[in-house]
Amino acid sequence: PHASNPQKSKKQLITTMSEPDELYTVRAQYWLGHYALSLDEARQAARRPMPPHLKSEREELVLRAQLALGNYDKVIADGSGMDKPLSMQALALHAKYLSSPLDARPSVVDELKVLMSNPEAASNTSAQLTACHIYLHANLLREALQCVHHGLTMEHLAMCVQIYIKIDRFDLADESFNLLKQADEDSILAQLASAYLAIAKGSSTSADAVHVFGGLSEQYGPSIMLLNCMAVANMVAGKYEAAESNLKEALSEEFGGLNNADALVNIVVCGQHMGRKPADLERYLNALKAGHADHPF
Repeated sequence: PHASNPQKSKKQLITTMSEPDELYTVRAQYWLGHYALSLDEARQAARRPMPPHLKSEREELVLRAQLALGNYDKVIADGSGMDKPLSMQALALHAKYLSSPLDARPSVVDELKVLMSNPEAASNTSAQLTACHIYLHANLLREALQCVHHGLTMEHLAMCVQIYIKIDRFDLADESFNLLKQADEDSILAQLASAYLAIAKGSSTSADAVHVFGGLSEQYGPSIMLLNCMAVANMVAGKYEAAESNLKEALSEEFGGLNNADALVNIVVCGQHMGRKPADLERYLNALKAGHADHPF
């Protein structure tokens, strides 16, 4: 499915989420993969007066950061219940999905479909975004795109870029990216989307992605997410030594050791390209099997 709205009307729908407000830093840290910092910022923001819609968003961002940190029980406890906002219930389902064994996950998707059939869901952009994330985990790309294809927020547009890249529709990815730039060209989401497109389009543009991720790391500090992305950009450019360096940093004790599945997969693939011996890669594969037994890799 693809939104039929003309660009002009879609542009008018986009909420200006990137304008500085009490939650600007909370969002920025979250988008860059600094989840613990985002959580700290959100807790500090709770002490400051803010309008009701920002209070609600702060509560959602707290749960999103907890979810990204793997604190699934906390998210389920704080987000479950019919008395909770729809967006919080969706986040609780996301945590339930990620913490469930593979054979139980389809039933969580069924629960999500019931939740999103609520009439309120049609106007709840936060719940739509979370539903998109769950459908992506379940590899239900059509359903994921249906949640965000109207581009009602900058995060929706950023997800559209990623989904269109995933289905090799660079024309539609460019369209969503251009709308993101129109909303706020300097926003973190627009910068990240530009880098994802640069990686997807191959070695001729991947250096642009390295530049973007490097700049964001210098400005905000490196995160596992940024290091992984930079490593992928370097691999696409054929710079495997640089990529390996990024990944060793991502897997260092500073970032929690050999815990991140993406970094473990990436360093094995990078090592294979570099001609590393299987024995050199075995510790990473063992860590992946031990900590992420259900990973498709």
